[in-house]
Amino acid sequence: MKSRFIGIIALLMSACVAVPCSAQFNLNKIKKAASAVQKGVQAATLSDADMAAYVKESVDWMDKHNPVLPEDNEYTKRLRRLTANVKEADGIPLNFKVYDVIDVNAFACPDGSVRVFSSLMDIMSDDELMGVIGHEIGHVLKRHSKNAFKQELMQGAIIDAAGAMSSTAAALTDSQLGKLGQSLMNAKYSQKQETEADECGYDFLVQNGLNPWGMAMAFEKLSGSEGDQKASAIQKMFSSHPDTQKRIKRMSERAAKDGFQKPEAKK
Repeated sequence: MKSRFIGIIALLMSACVAVPCSAQFNLNKIKKAASAVQKGVQAATLSDADMAAYVKESVDWMDKHNPVLPEDNEYTKRLRRLTANVKEADGIPLNFKVYDVIDVNAFACPDGSVRVFSSLMDIMSDDELMGVIGHEIGHVLKRHSKNAFKQELMQGAIIDAAGAMSSTAAALTDSQLGKLGQSLMNAKYSQKQETEADECGYDFLVQNGLNPWGMAMAFEKLSGSEGDQKASAIQKMFSSHPDTQKRIKRMSERAAKDGFQKPEAKK
């Protein structure tokens, strides 16, 4: 039975030790504030290797707390078949897994981790599914997902520093930092970034011998979820964007101009 996707939640609980004097208490608060400032500086100057390490830790948590389908499962076999020749994106090695959850979604992370939800696979043809994956990888190639994750890191550190002198700061800070991985799946992008991911994803599909028509067809299918209160984040993104039809038209016209044959849509 498919589960609901479990996002990153704060699991950082520190042991409480009695402090005998207010001086020690104030010292601890100062240390906390100093640590938060240091986190902010570190977030602003993260190297690609550091970023990948932070992202991997978050992805590992999600893989542990969500039902990852095994290699002998039909969903995984299908994804392995479709991505057999899709090894890397601009030097970033890609790895793919399927979450057996009811949400309709997929996301790609700055470290090359791509997670596809089984319910998305249920409604997509092979070309459409790769179209969604191509678009998500487009965000990675344009460094949108990396910048969004870094912004989340910096915001978390700023909250830590600003609230360090408050008695409730620890809970807020732990919650913010604990949800860093959630930002990987729910990152919000501007219309300009979505357009860039479309174009970059289109090129990625073509370079890997895949039919770019799948992207336009996937967008069209996802846009049909408008008005569905149970629609997933990815469905709501396409149904709420005022330029969705323009994006579909642009990708369709480009695929036709480039001489690609439009495949039959999955019923």
